[in-house]
Amino acid sequence: MGNQTKVAMIGAGSWGTALALVLADNGHTVHLWGKNEQDIEEINKNHINKRYLPEIKLSENIIGFTSMQEALQDVQFIVMSVPTKAMREVMQQMIPYLDEPKTFIHVSKGIEPGTLLRISEIMEEEIPEQLLKSIVVLSGPSHAEEVSLRHLTTVTVSSKNMEEAEKVQDLFINSKFRVYTNPDIVGVEIGGALKNIIAVCAGITDGLGFGDNAKAALITRGLAEMARLGTKMGANPLTFSGLTGIGDLIVTCTSVHSRNWRAGNLLGKGCPLEEVLENMGMVVEGIRTTKAGHQLSVKYGIEMPITNALYDVLFNGKNARDVVEGLMTRDKTHEMEDLVNILASQYTE
Repeated sequence: MGNQTKVAMIGAGSWGTALALVLADNGHTVHLWGKNEQDIEEINKNHINKRYLPEIKLSENIIGFTSMQEALQDVQFIVMSVPTKAMREVMQQMIPYLDEPKTFIHVSKGIEPGTLLRISEIMEEEIPEQLLKSIVVLSGPSHAEEVSLRHLTTVTVSSKNMEEAEKVQDLFINSKFRVYTNPDIVGVEIGGALKNIIAVCAGITDGLGFGDNAKAALITRGLAEMARLGTKMGANPLTFSGLTGIGDLIVTCTSVHSRNWRAGNLLGKGCPLEEVLENMGMVVEGIRTTKAGHQLSVKYGIEMPITNALYDVLFNGKNARDVVEGLMTRDKTHEMEDLVNILASQYTE
């Protein structure tokens, strides 16, 4: 790939900034776009993203922009690091400044309520065909705080065009940031989105003081729930045993770095949803994805008790303790029933 690659990082939050550091460490020039003029000025003047990663010194290869036109100038790759709800609006801002096909890399994790589209599908709708070279997904168990400290991290890239995915792998990979490939773009995106729902629930169980045993059960059953829906949507069930399934699920459900876990923890302690979101100061993807997950369970006729229980807490005013206790006392079933059903569907469809 060489050291002269220019990459636009659209989104100057914690994750976009951490990935910009990875790219800069690899010798690439990063155009980091954000809307807040004060944040961008701080990045260019003092090489610090004071709002999101205040303790981390940024490379001089990271140049901040508030102008979308300038941020996109002469770049070979465009990385989208914005919340799911902002994806369409930001893509529409970009289109007038593109004059040739680009490879887009998205690093967000969510599903759009209503349309029930994955992020790569949203991008396909918004980017004119003549301007789209390829879409690559980068996902996996990765907290921005640890990536920015160069802690060992492993992620996965996926695409309909695996040659482009391998180029993105080369772009990001180094001794501390390990990048694998997986051709199952549906499974990679679904796993990355749905694990946020389970993480909010895990935070609730901790906030209620239910302990590690209950959380382990929740994570295990949550993985089965993710695989049930993902397989129905065309994913390879084995993907959910990998980095973007169980890997991302573990880290998001157990770490204080996880904003989804933190939001759930506050809910479990009795804070109203509006107050939780106000206190977080950052987008909690799991809240919005819960609505989409509930809609998907209805659309595909898939049993998703954890997702639907959280939906009742968030949007129907149900008591969190009652809902969690209800989950733990559901009708008995065979532990391997989900696995048998998933495998059976692979041979009958």
